[in-house]
Amino acid sequence: MLKNVLTERLKIRYPMIQAPMAGGITKPALVAAVSNAGGLGMIGAGYLTAAQTKEQIREIKQLTGKPFGINLFVPGEFEVDEKVTAANGILNRVRKQLKIEAKAEIEVPDLHSVQDQFLAQVQVAIEEKVPVCSFTFGIPSREVIEKLKQNGILLIGTATTVDEAIEVEQAGMDMVVAQGSEAGGHRGNFLKEHEESMIGLMSLIPQVADNVRIPVIAAGGIMDGRGLAAALCLGAKGVQMGTAFLACAESGAPQSHKEAVLHAKEDELVLTRSFSGKWARGVKNAFISEMKPHEALFPDYPVQNTLTQDIRKAAGKQNNREFMSLWAGQSPRLAKHQTAKALIGHVIKEAEEIMGKMPETL
Repeated sequence: MLKNVLTERLKIRYPMIQAPMAGGITKPALVAAVSNAGGLGMIGAGYLTAAQTKEQIREIKQLTGKPFGINLFVPGEFEVDEKVTAANGILNRVRKQLKIEAKAEIEVPDLHSVQDQFLAQVQVAIEEKVPVCSFTFGIPSREVIEKLKQNGILLIGTATTVDEAIEVEQAGMDMVVAQGSEAGGHRGNFLKEHEESMIGLMSLIPQVADNVRIPVIAAGGIMDGRGLAAALCLGAKGVQMGTAFLACAESGAPQSHKEAVLHAKEDELVLTRSFSGKWARGVKNAFISEMKPHEALFPDYPVQNTLTQDIRKAAGKQNNREFMSLWAGQSPRLAKHQTAKALIGHVIKEAEEIMGKMPETL
């Protein structure tokens, strides 16, 4: 019942993709567990070096013979200016609270090094023959797309608006993730600013499906079979789920992150750019509240992300969730601590029951 062009092209049993959550959440154990259970496991490689990317790919190959994918962050233009000094001064107050060393200055990345790292990861994906490669924060160059396609890698873009989805299709991508504003973590917008890209998923799916020919993958707040069935009815061919898998046993998220999500309410999920310089949704905590008045002063991603790296690392070691980036989507009440296999089984069973009853209901 749930087999379609997406499952056929991805060579997976069910139209379910585990969202590629960067920062250590999508460790090999989770990626392999999802793929082994019939979905598509994805490595969130946005913060990895090329060497770390290769290491994770090879570890996953030891754990599964099923298809899996990798997600890369497309480098965008950014400036390193006087905002760095101002932001670092503000962040030193937080470092004091965490009892870690204040920083006089921090070495921040330059565009050239970020681009080199991205291209090195692309080369790793080709050399390791990864079946699927997805992209967030933009569309890679035509040369990169052609190189990946020549090596038989299926490509997935990310869009937060119809125009972005059209751009993804025109660039030659094979599929597009329609990311609704309910999604946890970072926003994938790249054509318009943050506010113009906050389209809810229920509105986004049918509009994207009506304007592109490539398969649409729905993402944002989907946690169960009801969400999968609804997405398919609206025109999607599958779903990408992040928060639901973050709470799973195999997830690499710290236990404090999982607990924060499992006990959060929907009105506690807020948007912030204080951690990374790019808008992202997570559980509200002290860091987000304290930094809110200063958000406009912070530099763009990836500079701000580098500035807060030691803070996030220290908070993780101290198990202090008030200063961690607790990314999560808007449906935390539906999160459950279970294995990835159990999650997929429950979602598929519920969706099939709903879809099976629909002709009768109608």
